Amino acid sequence: MNLTAHGAAGMDVGRLVSILRTSLSSGLSSAEVRRRRGQHGFNEFEIQKDEPLWKKYLGQFKDPLILLLLASAVVSVAMKQFDDAVSITVAIIIVVSVAFVQEYRSEKSLEALTKLVPPKCHCVRDGRLETFLARELVPGDIINLSIGDRVPADIRLFEAFDLAIDESSFTGETEPASKHTNVLTTTKNNGISHMANVAFMGTLVRCGNGKGIVLGTGESSEFGEVFKMMQAEEPPKTPLQVSMDQLGKQLSFYSFCIIGGIMFLGWIQGRHLLDMFTIGVSLAVAAIPEGLPIVVTVTLAIGVMRMANRKAIVKKLPIVETLGCVKVICCDKTGTLTKNEMTVTKIMTADDKVAEVDSGVSGVGYSTHGVIVCDHNVVQKDSHPSITKVIQIGVLCNNAQIIEGDLQGQPTEGALLACAFKMDLESMRQEYIRLQEWPFNSDTKYMAVKCVPRDQKGPEVFYVKGAVEPIMRSSTHYYVSRGQPQPITEKQINHFMEQASHMGSAGLRVLALAYGDSMSQLVFAGLVGIMDPPRDGVREAVQTLISSGTQLKMLTGDSLDTAVAIASRLGLYASGGRCLSGDDIDQMDISSLSQIIGMIPVFYRVSPRHKHKIVRAIQNNGLVVGMTGDGVNDAVALRSADIGIAMGVTGTDVSKEAADMILVDDNFSTIMSAIEEGKGIFYNIKNFVRFQLSTSIAALTLITLSTMFSLPNPLNAMQILWINIIMDGPPAQSLGVEPVDHDVIRKPPRRAKDPIITRPLLVNVIISAAIIVSGTLWVFWREMQDNKITPRDTTMTFTCFVFFDMFNALSCRSQIKSILTVGFFSNRMFILAVGGSLIGQLLVIYFPPLQQVFQTEALYLSDFIFLICLTSTVFFVSEAKKFIERRNESRIRKRTVSIGDDEYHRDDLV
Repeated sequence: MNLTAHGAAGMDVGRLVSILRTSLSSGLSSAEVRRRRGQHGFNEFEIQKDEPLWKKYLGQFKDPLILLLLASAVVSVAMKQFDDAVSITVAIIIVVSVAFVQEYRSEKSLEALTKLVPPKCHCVRDGRLETFLARELVPGDIINLSIGDRVPADIRLFEAFDLAIDESSFTGETEPASKHTNVLTTTKNNGISHMANVAFMGTLVRCGNGKGIVLGTGESSEFGEVFKMMQAEEPPKTPLQVSMDQLGKQLSFYSFCIIGGIMFLGWIQGRHLLDMFTIGVSLAVAAIPEGLPIVVTVTLAIGVMRMANRKAIVKKLPIVETLGCVKVICCDKTGTLTKNEMTVTKIMTADDKVAEVDSGVSGVGYSTHGVIVCDHNVVQKDSHPSITKVIQIGVLCNNAQIIEGDLQGQPTEGALLACAFKMDLESMRQEYIRLQEWPFNSDTKYMAVKCVPRDQKGPEVFYVKGAVEPIMRSSTHYYVSRGQPQPITEKQINHFMEQASHMGSAGLRVLALAYGDSMSQLVFAGLVGIMDPPRDGVREAVQTLISSGTQLKMLTGDSLDTAVAIASRLGLYASGGRCLSGDDIDQMDISSLSQIIGMIPVFYRVSPRHKHKIVRAIQNNGLVVGMTGDGVNDAVALRSADIGIAMGVTGTDVSKEAADMILVDDNFSTIMSAIEEGKGIFYNIKNFVRFQLSTSIAALTLITLSTMFSLPNPLNAMQILWINIIMDGPPAQSLGVEPVDHDVIRKPPRRAKDPIITRPLLVNVIISAAIIVSGTLWVFWREMQDNKITPRDTTMTFTCFVFFDMFNALSCRSQIKSILTVGFFSNRMFILAVGGSLIGQLLVIYFPPLQQVFQTEALYLSDFIFLICLTSTVFFVSEAKKFIERRNESRIRKRTVSIGDDEYHRDDLV
């Protein structure tokens, strides 16, 4: 039943309907959809099957260091040292298994990310317009397309109003392609760009709206081939992964140099060459942090999933890093700072009839219940002609629908429609035929339709709604209840503008409504004030971000009065502050705008073009900027911002495509949660790096010093490999999923170029490594009194190093806070990981088969008490250092405050 686009383009709609056995008005039935889905499957692409798990597992053995260890095991077999061969083989299996599990977790986490933003569509099923996932579509479905939608399948159009679709993903053409419904006479040799009556899957509706019949889904669509090519592309590494790769290579180079020196020194000292080779390779496996990039990926991916649970969907891993660097956030007012639950609260007509909320509009949001009261009288359908005229325009110049209290369409239009229900005017749409539509445009700032009465007993009339200024400029007359429209005077225009300003200063969004025989000679009907209250918790979120050093700027298409009223309520604007309009921005170049933009908290009457200019001006000052948007024309600003943030509820598919992050609930507080998560993830990665570096350096230093001073090796190859499993395994991984410290949001944004390895971090690493090495060597020297190495000596030394590692991991859970503040049990994964490692260590000490492999023997309870007392020093030293640093920071902060107070009093006295 799938038809090719070329074939359908040459058919008339009636024939197509017959072939696909569908209905243009009621679509397919649910039963028919189920039958067709069984035949055609879901509207999605079959992802290439991954390699089997066993192949991925065997692939881990390709690592050069693992191959070296295998060679060492083979040599041991050749020399009939079977115990060593078995030990090395067991170690290899454990190391490879840990690496495989890490990589598998990373892949599964990233795979889950691709399912966070499923595309949706608007489809007629069983005679009702429904919104659901595009994967549910089948050939023959009837689709509604509107501005900002992503086309969900190949569609033959049968309705198109000013419809233009961006097909650059196929044709490379930057200009949108105009669409119509006419039958194409020649389609055989036409390319995609010539099929003007077909909309292709994956393209974007740039303007207008239309309807069409689904032709091809999934791999049967034209996009199928493009998708296959996309699957072949490898995703790029994040900047953090790249820096981790570089760090790993540097550490690998230094490690190899040290390991080479150790082997050479051992050879000069006459030590057994195979022993030195095995020790060297094992040390290389332990010292080289090959798990760094994987752990970073897993940590970022888990963080992204955690953000999704907090209603922020991050589409790309690098954005997690950037979130902690955001210095400026530019946000839309409507829907982000406010609830976007529009309710008409005031109607003012051209002949000064007014309906107020206190005695007028009842019912909140998109409720169809309630009444409108004017002069203490309930407004009926015919009782107040001027009010009826205003609402009539609002209904006809409107694409929204309210079905059982649910809004389908734009919130502003929903508010007008709900108001019409309260006056029993909702059926007025059926009395007119819409001939043409001019969708709302951010440059014209209005929407217009041309209609004619269905009974053909009246002329064609333009109905217009939009911002006050452009409507007033095009108005030549104003409506009066009794009699003909009267010419509008300059005095009346000023009066209407004052009324609009008064409504705006009360925090209402103001729309002007007009009608006329032409767009240049409109009859002004009146104004509508729409309430959109601030979201709960937004003011607190704004204050928190501002106190942390993040600048916030409100961008709105509303008037100055409305913008200032809302900004003042949210704490974004103080009396006497400066605001900038879109017209002001037009008169400035980027350089001059950059000089003053830091002092501007509110921008009003701005279009997406202005948003793009604002972003560039902020970036010109070297700052990282986040930008919110929901419209088609916001795409440019969202792309150019360091972090583009689209609205999940009101946002168009175009804006979601251009954005890096999507707010599922359109709530500004969610942005703060995402920034908090982003900062927390970065600090967790630093904690993990600190733990890995201190363990690597300690292991290298321990063997180096032993070799230099001609001491026997305190750790054998198997014990070193076990330490590597702990270092790269669960304890290290658990540091990456440490719960986010909520105080991190109050820290200033970090600079994008700040390295992970900072001086304070390096100092902590060196101190921890020095304590671990000193303590382990002392235990080794203390046990080896007779200059002979016994299993007890190595067991004590080995366990000492492992216990040091566990206490070091505990201290690495926070760089600043005490463990008492963080909480011993706040990270359940850490408790399980450390507990599992300790159980493993006990098995190594007490389980006979493992005793043979690791060359250990059972220890006494007193030995454990001694080791715990010794190894906990690395934790207590770290805690003492944190305490001193916190006290010094607090003292500096108090001193700064006191100096500031002193200067203030001194100035006051002068």
